[in-house]
Amino acid sequence: MSEHIAPTRTPEFEARLKKRYAAERRFRRLGLAAIVFSVAVLVYLLGTMTLNGIGGFQRAELEVPIDFTQAGISADPATMASDGAVQSLQGQGLPEVVQFFAEQSLGDEAAEQLGAQAWRDVADAIAADPSILDRQETFWLPASASLASGYAGEGSEQMQALAQQLDEAGKIDKNFDTGFFARSDATNPQQAGIWGALKGSFLTMIVTLLLAFPIGVLAALYLEEYAPKNRWTDLIELSINNLAAVPSIIFGLLGLAVFLTLFPNLRSAPVIGGMTLALMTMPVIVIAGRNAIKAVPPSIRDGALAIGASPVQVVFHHVLPLALPGILTGTIIGMARALGETAPLLMIGMRAFVASPPDSFTSPATVLPMQIFLWSDEIDRGFVERTSAAIIVLLLFLLLMNGLAIYLRNKFEKKW
Repeated sequence: MSEHIAPTRTPEFEARLKKRYAAERRFRRLGLAAIVFSVAVLVYLLGTMTLNGIGGFQRAELEVPIDFTQAGISADPATMASDGAVQSLQGQGLPEVVQFFAEQSLGDEAAEQLGAQAWRDVADAIAADPSILDRQETFWLPASASLASGYAGEGSEQMQALAQQLDEAGKIDKNFDTGFFARSDATNPQQAGIWGALKGSFLTMIVTLLLAFPIGVLAALYLEEYAPKNRWTDLIELSINNLAAVPSIIFGLLGLAVFLTLFPNLRSAPVIGGMTLALMTMPVIVIAGRNAIKAVPPSIRDGALAIGASPVQVVFHHVLPLALPGILTGTIIGMARALGETAPLLMIGMRAFVASPPDSFTSPATVLPMQIFLWSDEIDRGFVERTSAAIIVLLLFLLLMNGLAIYLRNKFEKKW
């Protein structure tokens, strides 16, 4: 019986081993450096955007006390509860009343820099609480864009001096603008809001989901469960994979050529935008759906068939529910991509200035990415801040959608 001979660790072996360990340490350091760099860039991006966007959620406002007991304005509760409340107050001279008390409190020069639509904020307050007309009330009303720029240290020297004078008197301040979430686009950054774009995005996404999800899921089921394996299905699969990588503006050209030709009166409507984005989202849903269906173990199908289920019951009662988490995840990720698109919507006219929220799926509308695109082209600092604020809102919307995808995946995920 031969004796066991211990392997000899030669100097060459030790050198190679040391070299491999050094290579592994370098790889770990490179990986850690890449992660740190990515996190640092992300923090810088979010930090810069947040600092710029804080001002976008605020607006420069002037303090105006109004004594309604001397204004001679009356408010019938029934009228104030109707849609004609603002028009009724305008007819009684509310704009002139607001301007008069602004001159009394701020002086003629500063009162001229009160926002042209500032009286509407007073009208909304009266409509919400008509008892205001029985007392004196102090309002913070939006300043003009020129005075707001002067308050920010920009614009003409005259406006900067006036803003400084008002600031020393405590008559001007930057306050949180709740109306930013309730107003639509405007030519004045002090009056601009994102509600119209948000509503347009919401309506567009509904159309996209209603079209892309059922068609995409059914296409995935057919290709994976029923379609024969031949060169025609191979060609279809190749086309779907290629469509998922096609630049989004191509889908915009398709929507321009097809949908606007069929429905020329619906230009810039959410229904046309949703149909265009559905074309772009559908291949993503088909690919995600097929991968989720493939992941269902064959034993599930065999077991269902063994107890007497029909092929259709196997697919819709067993395979589809188990594949649903992956399908939903792919769908929401595709919808999040569609939510941030601008190029396809440029082609179908959703670039237009829309001053009122859409009333239906066929009303003229814009979407939040397009609103950001329009504001970013303005040179006024107020619009720069509004742009950053709108980007923050869009990012939060996208984070919520991706968080929903993770939640649904974890909630419905099955383990075998």
